Amino acid sequence: MKIGVPKEIKNNESRVGLTPAGVFELVKNNHTVYIQNTAGEGSGFFDDDYIAAGAQMLAKAEDVFFNSDMIVKVKEPVAEEYPLIKENQIVFTYFHFASSKELTDAMIQSKSVCIAYETVEDEDGTLPLLTPMSEVAGRMAIQQGAKYLEKPIKGRGILLGGVPGVPPGRVLILGAGVVGIQAAKMAAGLGAHVTILDINMKRLRYVNDVMPSHVVTELSTEYNIRRHIKTHDLIVGGVLIPGAKAPKLITKDMLKDMNPGTVLVDVAVDQGGCFETTRPTTHEDPTYIIDDVVHYCVTNMPGAVPYTSTLALTNVTLPYVLKIANLGWEEACERNKDLKKGVNIVLGNIIYEGIRK
Repeated sequence: MKIGVPKEIKNNESRVGLTPAGVFELVKNNHTVYIQNTAGEGSGFFDDDYIAAGAQMLAKAEDVFFNSDMIVKVKEPVAEEYPLIKENQIVFTYFHFASSKELTDAMIQSKSVCIAYETVEDEDGTLPLLTPMSEVAGRMAIQQGAKYLEKPIKGRGILLGGVPGVPPGRVLILGAGVVGIQAAKMAAGLGAHVTILDINMKRLRYVNDVMPSHVVTELSTEYNIRRHIKTHDLIVGGVLIPGAKAPKLITKDMLKDMNPGTVLVDVAVDQGGCFETTRPTTHEDPTYIIDDVVHYCVTNMPGAVPYTSTLALTNVTLPYVLKIANLGWEEACERNKDLKKGVNIVLGNIIYEGIRK
């Protein structure tokens, strides 16, 4: 199979779909790999590294798309890439269709085969290709939230860990999934007081078992959310419904109950966001303020740490890329039920129920 890796062109996106190690494995299996020039530089992988691994370098994205049976990316195609995608071409990447009808319509029109990282699902319900980026984003949510709590950036002027004689900041985390757990680890490590809410008592019991005593768990209800937003300084939204839009847990009217300078970090922004006032932002212009509340809603948070993120992502995607390349997407999906759940759109037909809804 001919596999193509174009350079990511989304704002401040420096990750790349394959590392040189991944190229080496594919070439060893008698596949041809096309890499766009400089595609890996942002992640610390250079053209010479890819050439040494057996890749063929192409100057333009158009050439990569034209020559490839399968495109391996990181982020969803953007408008200038839509016309480059061919009928029957496999596109394996994060799509997050539920948050963009424009993208969904474009991929329907392309009649390509869209396999989404974020809906590949193991038998136990975990999302193996979303997990590493959720781990990165969860940890970054605290890192970024702590920064935007600083007064020069219109935050409350609070140091999350506090100092002797001054209480620490308070962090509210919505969702005890991968994002929530990683955010709680980081916040707790800084010394913040952490409250984590979820509707799943099994997850809350797990959090209670593994986290220190200053991480408190509660059942997620509107009543509890409304009560806690009045006293917490940093609020992280980490709620995920695979393949579907995130529920709006914080509405616009709730902002008036928050202290001025409270920071909201919506990690669910790729799936539409779990705050009513969420709108996608970029690393170039990451925040906006509504009712004196700072919103951080960057859609590709892990793109800010591309070396870590690319390695973490390709650790989990490469085995699936190899399966698809070795067997073809249909047989690969027949043999691998978790990969089959990643199939979202095929030849103009929406396969994944959450997107259809």
